[in-house]
Amino acid sequence: MNDKTTLTEPNSVTEQSSTTLIDEKSRRWQLALGVDDDQQGTLNDRDKRLSGALSALYNAEQSTARGRGSLSRSAPKISKWLGDIREFFPVPIVQVVQRDAFERLGLKEMLMEPEFLAAIEADVHLVADLVSLRSVMPEKTLDTARHVIDKVVNQLLAKLEQKTTEAIRGAVNKSKRSFRPRFSDIDWPRTINANLRHYQPKYNTIVPDKLIGFMRQQRRLADLDEVILCVDQSGSMATSVVYSSIFAAVMASIPAVKTKLICFDTSMLDLTEDLADPVSVLFGVQLGGGTDINQAIAYCEKQIEHPSKTHLLLISDLYEGGDASQLKQRIAQLIKQDVNVITLLALSDDGRPAYDSDMASEFATLGSPVFACTPDQFPDLMATALKREDVMAWAAEQDIKAIRPHE
Repeated sequence: MNDKTTLTEPNSVTEQSSTTLIDEKSRRWQLALGVDDDQQGTLNDRDKRLSGALSALYNAEQSTARGRGSLSRSAPKISKWLGDIREFFPVPIVQVVQRDAFERLGLKEMLMEPEFLAAIEADVHLVADLVSLRSVMPEKTLDTARHVIDKVVNQLLAKLEQKTTEAIRGAVNKSKRSFRPRFSDIDWPRTINANLRHYQPKYNTIVPDKLIGFMRQQRRLADLDEVILCVDQSGSMATSVVYSSIFAAVMASIPAVKTKLICFDTSMLDLTEDLADPVSVLFGVQLGGGTDINQAIAYCEKQIEHPSKTHLLLISDLYEGGDASQLKQRIAQLIKQDVNVITLLALSDDGRPAYDSDMASEFATLGSPVFACTPDQFPDLMATALKREDVMAWAAEQDIKAIRPHE
């Protein structure tokens, strides 16, 4: 009886597997055919975003009629749509979808409209979108895109250049003082403290009798600190690539440091010679593609002349498509040689990024500080790194959650 019961009793594992297959087929058909909002019960939130992104392009008229998300003529909607497309599909498919968007929805014309240009002004995300779209843009649209990117880059440079320059110059020149400093070299905290007795109550200010500043040093080329920005240009790192290019251009203009910019996917692109023109740098990168961090670090190794004066900033989500074991060996060897290796999971305003948590913990175990950083924090980070101070302590002071080593 027990045997008979056992033989006729349903196999729960088999049923569960069968149900899973049915659900997956249903999911795929819904995504392929498109469904109304009230029919999306079996789709999770990510699939609903995917369905909405495809419907906005391939079912645009119906989507608008139903009140669902469409691209319309709105820059923020386009920016979100492009981001979703890059997230959901590999690069070859993204290029096909983007080309369809140009043909079906007239994005080329939108890029040339004054209203659209005004909507995307000073938006680093749309700069990344324009860079990623350039391979499918007609020549006239490319000229318009370059104009838009140039405006955004110049605004970001105006915002970030002074603080970055002051932070880096201060970091490398604070060992000596000058009592006849240039205005940009004045050490204001020390100057104010030394002149408190000259406070004028009537004017509510201090009239300084003595200025204290940082002495500009003429340093030999061999004595300069070297900064290598090694930047992952996969699609998920788009805004980090934009900010990295701008910061690299700023630092390249400072004689106190030597700056190199290496962008990579499965191959390397050394953009150091183009840093005088950050717009040209951005048009040189190719967002998307695979990721071979190990190969990129191997290239950077060959660029290092004085390890103890080199600061290597790897900007990547650490999703390695190459040799992960050899990558960790390279990082360990660089740290052993006294190269200051810092890993930024993102250089953006977007909040906590997605990243390979296991690889991040491995890097932290090897001795590389690992965390995400905003553009406003980056100048102070560079100053801390150039002074060879405790970067993890700095991150804690900034309330940045750093990745901890494996226990």
